[in-house]
Amino acid sequence: MRKLLLATVALLGLSFSANAATIQDFGLDPTSAGGAFNHSLGALTGLFDDQYTFHLDHVATLTIASVTNVFAQNSDFITGFHGSVFAGTPALPGAQVIGPVAATSPCGFITLCQGFAGSAILAAGDYFLDIGGFANGTSGYGGNLATFATAETPIPATIWLFASGIGGLGALGRWRKKKAAAQAAV
Repeated sequence: MRKLLLATVALLGLSFSANAATIQDFGLDPTSAGGAFNHSLGALTGLFDDQYTFHLDHVATLTIASVTNVFAQNSDFITGFHGSVFAGTPALPGAQVIGPVAATSPCGFITLCQGFAGSAILAAGDYFLDIGGFANGTSGYGGNLATFATAETPIPATIWLFASGIGGLGALGRWRKKKAAAQAAV
């Protein structure tokens, strides 16, 4: 009985340590080009909690254009897929400024997709985007965040950012379908 208990604890420890927080620092005032992120397809298994840090030196509008998981089969669905933005750092988190936002499925015209987005006006300081869930199969996600000075943010600029996020969803979906077809042919 004792050996069984020790083996169970060891297996649980391995499954959680494999999915420790991935921390990427976007630096000062990330733009849409510098705010792209992803957790590779198939790299996620089990419970995960990833943080992406950034710093603002002025009041800015933060836009999370999209965080999406486009999958080829239902087994790649991320259970409890969600995101939040917190003031502070992962080591010293402050108030939650966005979220938690739960992913929805489907994503527009893409049936096998789940995703979320959000925006807020933030004061100067340290922040981090926290993404988590329970990954199944060959799950993975990608997304983009950007900051804009609030005085300089015209509405059309956010429309272009949203359109680029939707275009990225389509490209990711086509890539996943192509990958699934190639795997099925083998």
